[in-house]
Amino acid sequence: MWVPYPLISLVTRLPQTLQGQCPVTFHCRTFETFSLEFLSESDAVDVFESVKELTVAPSVHQLYAFFYTPNPPFPTQSGWSIYSPREEFGRMGVGTRTKAWRFTDINKDYSFCPTYPAKLLVPTRISDTTLQYAGKYRSKCRIPVLSYLHWSNFATITRSSQPMVGLTQNRSIQDEKLIETVFQSHFSPDSRVSNAVIYGATTTNLIIDARPTTNAVANTAKGAGTENMDHYKEAKKVYLGIDHIHAMRESLGKVVDALREADALIASINHDLSDQVTGVSVLDRGALRRSGWLRHISIILEGTILITRNVHVNSSHVLIHCSDGWDRTSQLSSLSQLCLDPFYRTIKGFEILIEKDWLSYGHKFLDRCGHLSSDKFFVSNTETNSNGGSADAAQAFLASMQNRFASQNHVKETSPVFHQFLETVRQIQRQFPQRFEFNERFLHQLYYHLYSCQFGTFLFNSERDRRLGDGNGAPPSERTVSVWDFFNSPSEMKQNLYELYDPLLDDPASRVPGADMGVLFPNPKDVRFWHELYGRTDEEMNGRHMPVFVRPEVVGPVETAEDDPVNRVATPSSVPLPPSPSIPPSTQTFPRNVANPLLETSDLSSSAPELASLNLGSPSVVESFRPFSSGSSNFSMKPTSSATSDSSSRSLAKAQDFFAGGGVKSVWGKLSSNASAAFSAVQGAYDGVAKDLSSRSSPVSPSPSKTEELSARTNLTSWGEEEARTIAPSRTSSFNPPSIRNPWATLNSSKPSASSVFSPYDNPWSSSQPQAPVSGEEPKPPSPLPIDPTVSDPSLRAPANPIARSNSSASRRADNFTDIGSNSNSELSTPSQEPSSTSSDPLGVGFT
Repeated sequence: MWVPYPLISLVTRLPQTLQGQCPVTFHCRTFETFSLEFLSESDAVDVFESVKELTVAPSVHQLYAFFYTPNPPFPTQSGWSIYSPREEFGRMGVGTRTKAWRFTDINKDYSFCPTYPAKLLVPTRISDTTLQYAGKYRSKCRIPVLSYLHWSNFATITRSSQPMVGLTQNRSIQDEKLIETVFQSHFSPDSRVSNAVIYGATTTNLIIDARPTTNAVANTAKGAGTENMDHYKEAKKVYLGIDHIHAMRESLGKVVDALREADALIASINHDLSDQVTGVSVLDRGALRRSGWLRHISIILEGTILITRNVHVNSSHVLIHCSDGWDRTSQLSSLSQLCLDPFYRTIKGFEILIEKDWLSYGHKFLDRCGHLSSDKFFVSNTETNSNGGSADAAQAFLASMQNRFASQNHVKETSPVFHQFLETVRQIQRQFPQRFEFNERFLHQLYYHLYSCQFGTFLFNSERDRRLGDGNGAPPSERTVSVWDFFNSPSEMKQNLYELYDPLLDDPASRVPGADMGVLFPNPKDVRFWHELYGRTDEEMNGRHMPVFVRPEVVGPVETAEDDPVNRVATPSSVPLPPSPSIPPSTQTFPRNVANPLLETSDLSSSAPELASLNLGSPSVVESFRPFSSGSSNFSMKPTSSATSDSSSRSLAKAQDFFAGGGVKSVWGKLSSNASAAFSAVQGAYDGVAKDLSSRSSPVSPSPSKTEELSARTNLTSWGEEEARTIAPSRTSSFNPPSIRNPWATLNSSKPSASSVFSPYDNPWSSSQPQAPVSGEEPKPPSPLPIDPTVSDPSLRAPANPIARSNSSASRRADNFTDIGSNSNSELSTPSQEPSSTSSDPLGVGFT
């Protein structure tokens, strides 16, 4: 097991276990955890102190890179010179495509800005004297300098640090002139570029402040701040809201804590069981989400897309800065160039991109990576358990706290900034795998050697530290091996190439469908944990991936939920579909003796005043078990009267016209066209069967039988008939056939509703017109029986007109049999006025 000391992130010495073992647990920066168990406590203390002494290095020159010699030597030895500013910016077109930019030697000895490279590109029209004055206005003298010139136009990406505005709102004429010249580099007089104004060149120039607005404004108290846009006329400013290094450190710390808890839990399970448990996921994905790590990556991607679009689509310039311009600025600048230029998606181009935007422009690798470690990361939980008494325990505790506080200043500078950049690159690579020459292993190996300290590339904070050193002996670039020599060796190159890489997709001249000129626009919402880096499975960290299906177009009638392709596709196969309703949605019945809460008059009057003014009868009263006449059946089977007043007919016709005119969207209007087609098909089939049955003459059975319900179906008529024909049974008949109604209609004439505003005698699916009522038919008298007070309030259903009372009562009783139907095609004759012993059998089950 090969573990370089710089990879150790935390060591914990635990008390002696019940089995007499003394464990020492090691946590690595590669998110691996292992424990060493010793039989004696002295051995555990010896290893613990030895590892601490070797890991907490007093100087960077004590790290492994200064002692490492590859054996055999790498075939290539040009890693330290792989990036040449003149060659790289010459490839972009500086000096050939445009002469608006020049190299300056103002920082050749790193005296102007120690954290900047020796070679800087600035606008040709700006002199070095102007740069000297402008440097005083920027934090750490990090003035706006060129980082990228786009290959398809003359748009640029420049980078700097925050301006020193302060509470007194300082300004610098030289800085304003420098930025104005940068934003006008399209038509510099010393340039070969045409003087014609390019669309978007002066209207969408952006100053990108990567910080949250509050953080940028708060820095004015420290003498810094953000640009006052009153002095930068040709640009707009955008705050991206990317948090500072401390928030990133805490966010990743929460991810690491969740991983360590899962490792500890599975270790305890394996310790208690004789067999090793494998394939069990105990990782808390909720804790991973609460860490906010993916949210930070998503925000960085959104800023990257903004810069990419402004450069490539708007042909405009972008100036990026955060606080000091070496953390978030490096992330945004390098990621934008990765999306804009296909060259940076090759192995060599990616190495040059890191050298240019991270190493030369002064990302503080030594401080951010914490290569020198700290005593804080070595925790002994047995320090206070000293046998020398309370005085020794207190002294040991104070010594421990002093070590932790002494190293706090160094630790708070650590932050996974470059690690976050690699994870964001992995997000883009996962979305566009064929656009990268390198695979996931290349990024994983790069992360490993970021912390291994085996090579000298990522050991220092600036180009000056690598090129010059501390003045004692040879510079580090000559004493250590470059990591690029390792990656460019044939063995590594073979393993890091992606076999499906297609450079033809990046052809800027391609006009095939889907061609993007080699410029990528990743989806900032499609972010997932880089599970390979954390040593977990994709399902363990990100959950099971549910593919998103496109809802297909529904063609043809849909009869049931099982036949609906939309529901079948959108519902996972493991989840059962809900049962299909036995009746259409518009004919659902509510529990008896309970008013329909969806059809309250007050609700309807508030939504449709015109409907509320209609005279559609008194409030509905459910009379499911009210006795009717002298029959022995408890079911109310009193037929609906056909004699209706003209005013009621006009009111119903008015309501029907109101719905037909689109005043209120009815229940039927909410159904899809496919459901309408299905109901029409059922109606046609029902019409045919009804006509066949009506053509047969079948006498009514003199006595009820178990098949009486079937025999009653011979009385069915077609759905177009509005006035049902009357069957007059003999006075001596012991059975009155039940009323057979349309099962697809809903009748509720006493309450205005979407289903009841139609005529109670009208089939909503038929185009036939209602027939006139039979002339000479007498209105039916009210029931001679007293009203049952247990059913409902008698005052709610006692109209002054006895005919209206009879009509409304009959219609209300008909409401209780919506499962039988509402459009009466066969009705009972008027019952005899004299007492009779006949029984009404509504269900045809043979009551006696």
